Amino acid sequence: MKNPLKEKLRRGEAVIGTFVELGHPDVTEWLAHLGFDWLLLDAEHAPTDLVALERMMQSMKGTACAPLVRPQWNDPAIIKRILDIGAYGVLVPWVNNKKEAETAVQACKYPPQGIRGYGPRRAGMLDKEYYQTANDEILVTVQIETEEALANLDDILSVPGIDAVYIGPWDLSSNLGFGIPPTWDEPRYAVALERVLTAARKHKKPAGMFTTLDTIDWVVKKGYTFNTIDSDDGFLVRAARQSLEKARQAAKKRATGD
Repeated sequence: MKNPLKEKLRRGEAVIGTFVELGHPDVTEWLAHLGFDWLLLDAEHAPTDLVALERMMQSMKGTACAPLVRPQWNDPAIIKRILDIGAYGVLVPWVNNKKEAETAVQACKYPPQGIRGYGPRRAGMLDKEYYQTANDEILVTVQIETEEALANLDDILSVPGIDAVYIGPWDLSSNLGFGIPPTWDEPRYAVALERVLTAARKHKKPAGMFTTLDTIDWVVKKGYTFNTIDSDDGFLVRAARQSLEKARQAAKKRATGD
């Protein structure tokens, strides 16, 4: 197994992905060929099941875009099946302390580093070296979204096998009592975001977060290098709204003779 996303991160490159909430292989095929470094297939909040995830990853084959999955929970049984169908890594939600970080790593690693059972179905079907390389190539990312996680950042990022850290800005803002959507200029919120970046630099791990067109410049300038921008359904709604507004304006001009 060779993970192009992990290789880019090892070289210190800034990478960009997007969330995929629509569980159809056409979506991942189009986005992967568009040039994203990675796609985050969301199984935590989106109604995407394992069969759909597998087909979505199959449609990305032949591109340099890496499929990562956000599982429903930090559960070895769930993570094992996600990896077996071909995910290049996981973004584990709600990791709040060292023990939970260790659980995430162990779920992704074959013994002796972890407890992942052997049965890599699609992942190992065409890759004779999968078992020998998976422990090094699978990308293990933890999501920081609570005050408890902020307090335990050093412990979390010191766990061997944690490759990157990712902020869930909406959940973090909510958990800290600032509401949704985040108030980006709230001083205490800005301090929280800076704490994650400082800890990541200390432990020499890339950090990133969910961004939009309004926040991507600020986030990249701050030094976050492992980011996603928007989501497939967000792209769809925005483009559809703009197109509809333009069509309505054209019809209005015609009706008024402008």
